[in-house]
Amino acid sequence: MSIGQSLRDQRRELATFESRLAVAGLVILAAFALLVARFVWLQVIQKSHYHTLAEANRISIVPAVPNRGVILDRHGEVLASNESAYTLEVTPAEAGNVERSLEELSQIIDITPRDRRRLKRLQEETRNLGSLPVRTRLSEVEVARFAANRYRFPGFDVKARLFRSYPQGEVASHAVGYIGRINEADLKRIEAEGQAADYKGTLHIGKLGIEGAYEQDLHGTTGSERVETDAGGRAIRSLSREAPQPGNDLIVTLDLGLQRAAEEAFGEYRGALVAIEPKTGDVLALVSKPGFDPNLFVDGIDPQSWDQLNNSPDKPLNNRALRGQYPPGSTIKPFVALAALSAGKRTPEFTIADPGVWSLPGVERPFRDWKQGGHGMVNLQRSIVVSCDTYYYGLANELGVDAIHRFMTPFGFGAQTGIDIDGELPGLQPSSEWKWRRFKQRWYAGDTISVGIGQGYWLATPLQLAAATAVLANDGRVVKPRLVRAVRDSRTREIRELPVRNGPTLAFRPEHLALVKAAMVDVMRPGGTAARAAEGAAYQMAGKTGTAQVIGMKAGEKYDEKRVKERHRDHALFIAFAPAENPKIALAVLAENGGGGSGTAAPIARRVLDYYLAGRRNAGAFVEIAEPGGD
Repeated sequence: MSIGQSLRDQRRELATFESRLAVAGLVILAAFALLVARFVWLQVIQKSHYHTLAEANRISIVPAVPNRGVILDRHGEVLASNESAYTLEVTPAEAGNVERSLEELSQIIDITPRDRRRLKRLQEETRNLGSLPVRTRLSEVEVARFAANRYRFPGFDVKARLFRSYPQGEVASHAVGYIGRINEADLKRIEAEGQAADYKGTLHIGKLGIEGAYEQDLHGTTGSERVETDAGGRAIRSLSREAPQPGNDLIVTLDLGLQRAAEEAFGEYRGALVAIEPKTGDVLALVSKPGFDPNLFVDGIDPQSWDQLNNSPDKPLNNRALRGQYPPGSTIKPFVALAALSAGKRTPEFTIADPGVWSLPGVERPFRDWKQGGHGMVNLQRSIVVSCDTYYYGLANELGVDAIHRFMTPFGFGAQTGIDIDGELPGLQPSSEWKWRRFKQRWYAGDTISVGIGQGYWLATPLQLAAATAVLANDGRVVKPRLVRAVRDSRTREIRELPVRNGPTLAFRPEHLALVKAAMVDVMRPGGTAARAAEGAAYQMAGKTGTAQVIGMKAGEKYDEKRVKERHRDHALFIAFAPAENPKIALAVLAENGGGGSGTAAPIARRVLDYYLAGRRNAGAFVEIAEPGGD
């Protein structure tokens, strides 16, 4: 041993080593214990939770969209259906770089910027593992081109899909409505109604008319498909499938042939027509001219078409039958006459001498009749036949606006009729209370005079006029108008008839009602304002003409249609029911800026009545529309 070299304590070093080894062993045991505890936590305690997550990652639920129900007219003619067409679709999870693929695809198939914007929006709005449409309605040539190059575009495929189709185009467009892509407002409404699950995977929804009002019947029940996916989210195989339930078919009240004949009868005129079956309230025709092609909206309307429809001065998107509010003009005279008889203000024998003007006591300006020089001796029956304004000036003054309001309200004026589609406006049935509430002004006697001939504040929709006319034809029984008469179950194919929606029966003395209806028959006979429109008819008509001013006339100024701008000319109106002895149809016609009701609106009604009552074989034997004339 050298000097200065210390002796090593082997026992001490061994003890230190052993203690360190023990500590390391304890640390290792603790780590293993923690690891085992974690394994127990994950594999035993949390097994069901993580198993669910793993299954969710491996299996995805893909919604299966149902086929939409078909809409048929009362004779089985198709108004809305589903047609098969080829669609270029992409499954983003399988396609890789979608944008780059679209650039290459555009060399084979025309893919517009609008198609790309729509696809991008769909990708943002849905996390569906299924395919999304890129281009719809491919031609056979485009399908062949893609098929030859399909190997270059993984994730892209051509599929046959069903698309909503409106084979009648513009015919009955406002009644049938259309479907369109679901937007943010639709999504919020669907979620608020608790229907989000029913619309998973659905891209379209009813927007207007029957398509919108009966969306729940037409949509059907969404199915589902369990799809196994890999770690990258790509679909591997289908595990199971719950088939969707197609929507129910609707059988509507419209008569397609009558609807087409009515629309053609308008020619170039703008306007509206509503024809109703009095006993059931079935709407046989609902016309709003001009119309629009609902096919434009199915895949999202293009900006150019939307601009043309939305900014057209003819307003083709406005449903004039339900939303057009017009002064009813002289068409309300039969109702006012019935009010006078019911209130005891007039008897059938009461007669006036009509000089062509009427003066309100204390008012210097006279109220003029539409016929210069007047109509001579006029009783109640003749007042309807020749549409004597002077008779109704005095009558309205005696009745008062509030009595007129009370009598007219049960006919449906000033309120929605309750038709089974959305968007109806209530019109306006004025009263002294209404004017004070609206303008904080009292009612003046001069206001009542204008109301007596359907002018002034009074506004009515063509639907209201038709429904009120049906009440007269129905001897006072109110029936709410409807557009859908039956639902055909998609599973059982059973047809469920919807009940007629009866309202109250208005109490009139039979002799009073008979007098008014007989006067309306005489309107269509020689000497009546619409006699020409009824010439040669194989059935007896009851009607009433009307004219509604669009712009006011100065005192003493005479209306000259030829000197007035076309859109400032009077509106032409006509109401009728036929056959008069057993009415099967009641209608109201409004021709915007058509002039007198006898020259424009009544001939349109004659064409419609001929088609419906004289048979399809005589549908072409119509009277010609005359030059616009008097009331």
